[in-house]
Amino acid sequence: MAEKKSDIKILSDNRQASHNYFLMDRFEAGVVLTGTEVKSARSGQVQLRDSYAAIEGNEAWLVNAHISQYSHGNRDNHPPVRNRKLLLHRREIDKLLGKTREKGLSLIPTKMYLKGGVVKCELALARGKKQHDKRQAERERSAEAEARAAVASSRAKRGE
Repeated sequence: MAEKKSDIKILSDNRQASHNYFLMDRFEAGVVLTGTEVKSARSGQVQLRDSYAAIEGNEAWLVNAHISQYSHGNRDNHPPVRNRKLLLHRREIDKLLGKTREKGLSLIPTKMYLKGGVVKCELALARGKKQHDKRQAERERSAEAEARAAVASSRAKRGE
């Protein structure tokens, strides 16, 4: 039997999302792309920094994501920034629509990756962080790093 190819290759990672938002529920969505967009995405030319997802007319859309034009594309090459349809189940779209409308949450793409040869996008329900929340998270990160360094140095001293 041939094994099903389920390797995941990350094409783009939105590292700013975890800094600017509290990330809660995560969803996996397929992305509708043209041929040159797929070729460009496979080469890692995707930028998710300022993008977000919106639900309009019972459909989910990836807005403001930048996929560079394919280097060997011709006059039929795609525009780098355009709205791209996201493929989700109806119940997921309804759930996301309710949460984004009622609770004031946003849909933020955190990753775009290849899974089994198909381009997927990971979406997270997110609530924006205030400036003091960002500072608190930075303090916690630095305290944790110092603690790790102290444990590592004590282990190194015991090992000598």
